[in-house]
Amino acid sequence: MGTWQVERRKRTRHLIELSGLVVKAGIVDLTNDDRSIIFGAMIWMAEKLQSEQGEQGEQARNLWTERGKQAFKD
Repeated sequence: MGTWQVERRKRTRHLIELSGLVVKAGIVDLTNDDRSIIFGAMIWMAEKLQSEQGEQGEQARNLWTERGKQAFKD
């Protein structure tokens, strides 16, 4: 198997795992699988993390990290 095939499989697995998080969080059901809503929310989240007010972005990152860790434990 070529190097490009191995890398492609790694990338595919990574994307599948990320999409699983969207489903596991209940976002698909809550939005009736409306991809515009899902994408818009993800853009909002990215903007929040890139916030010019570094403190706001850092607070969001810390809050979301803790909530995610707790959800994985549960």
